[in-house]
This record gives sequence, C-alpha cells and structure tokens, in this order.
Amino acid sequence: MTVTLLGFPWDASSSYARGPALAPAIIRSVLFSDASSPYSLSGASVGDIISGYDFADLPKEADACRTAISDRIAQTLKSKTKPLSLGGDHSVTYPILRAIKNAHGPVNILHIDAHPDLYEEFDGDRYSHACPFARAIEDGCVNNLVQVGIRSASPEQRAFGKKHDVAMLSADEAAAIPYDKLTAPLYVSIDLDGLDPAYAPGVSHPEPGGLSTREVLAMLAKLPAAPVGADIVEYNPERDINLATAHVAARLIKELAALMVQTN
Repeated sequence: MTVTLLGFPWDASSSYARGPALAPAIIRSVLFSDASSPYSLSGASVGDIISGYDFADLPKEADACRTAISDRIAQTLKSKTKPLSLGGDHSVTYPILRAIKNAHGPVNILHIDAHPDLYEEFDGDRYSHACPFARAIEDGCVNNLVQVGIRSASPEQRAFGKKHDVAMLSADEAAAIPYDKLTAPLYVSIDLDGLDPAYAPGVSHPEPGGLSTREVLAMLAKLPAAPVGADIVEYNPERDINLATAHVAARLIKELAALMVQTN
C-alpha cells in the first residue's frame, strides 16, 4: 500500500482571511526541498511512500468544489492507495470524509485543532470551515470523534459535541487521549492552528496556548491503527514566518505517510 498526496486549493469557505488556497503548492515544494531530510522519524523515505500526486484545480462554485473533492478521493481509493490531503481551509474535510465513508464506513477520527468546527452554520454557511465535523457527523461519516488542542469552543459547539459524544480535549489534556476510540478505520485531520502559534505562526486564526510540534508527533506515534486517510489544513502562507509552518506541515506529511503504510 502506498499514499497519494492530494492538494485542494480552496479557501472560499473561510470566515476571516483568505490564503489557505495557496498552501498545497508551497507545502509540496518545502516537502521536497533540500532544506530538510526526506525521511520520517522511523526512517521511511517519503519519496518511496508517496506514489502519486493530484494537485488539479478545483471548480470555483462551492457545491461543485465539494463534489470534485469527493470524486478525487474516491478515485484515489479505487486505485488502491491512501489519500493524504493538503488544504485549503478545513471545509475540504467534509467532502473527503464523504468519500472515505463510502469506502470504509464510518471512521474514528483524531482531530487536532484550536476549534471544534461543530457549528450548525457560520455566517449563514452550513459548509463553512467552522462546520465540517457537524456535517460529517450528520452524514454518518463518524464513529468516534476525538478532538485535541481545543481552546476556542462556543457553548453551541460544546453542546453539539456533548450530544454526539465527542471527546473534546484541550492542549493540556493531551495525555488523556482515549486511544481505544481511535482504532481502525482511522482518519486523522490536522488543522495547523491546533499547534501553538510559536510553532505554527502561519495560520489565519492563531490561538495561543496550543500544542507543540513534539506533542503532535508523539500522539501520532501512539495511534493504534494505520490511518486510511489524513489531511493537513488551514496553512496560510501569507501569515507565515520564514516558511516555519510549511516545514511543520512537511514533517507531519512524512510522519502521517509513514503511519499510513504500516501494517497493523
């Protein structure tokens, strides 16, 4: 089994600032830059693991965009590789999960983020980047949802999470992650603002008090199952400093890709 790296340059569902649409191409260039090693911490070469690339443009209309994302994930799964996707804003995760559900059924999700993304709607948009996990739960895509790094949750989102048995953990509760809920089929979604802005400044919604890069890598290493898919979203190159956040994203790609090809 190998991994296909997909880029979804979409940020029209962002609520505050544009910029994440620029992210996939920049992260890909940093990933294969001579500035860093191509190896995961376990010694796997990302060039050997990633067997395909899909960085096609997306339709400009939101409904068509979501359909295109689902279709491209479905095609990747049909080709017997696992999808590792680069956003774009976090709204891309819902159409990804629709296609994942069709192939694997409801999945268990590790979601790293400063925000729960569980709004019923945001600024009148049910498909905003503030809503993807609400839509995924409603659509039957989710078995267990474990959120880590949360430090900006409205009462509305907390109520939604409680209703649907979401494990919502702050950054200082990372040691309490219920890994028994993260068995196969497993999906990982990493919003880069889940990390503290000291480690990942290049995001639209920086929230101090987040996770360190080392903490995120440690929790990935503890996952009890090989993910069937993953995404890294909300990198905003226009807010980055010396590509620091792009290099964090590149490291996360290496580690996720290595995990995805492991045999359980």
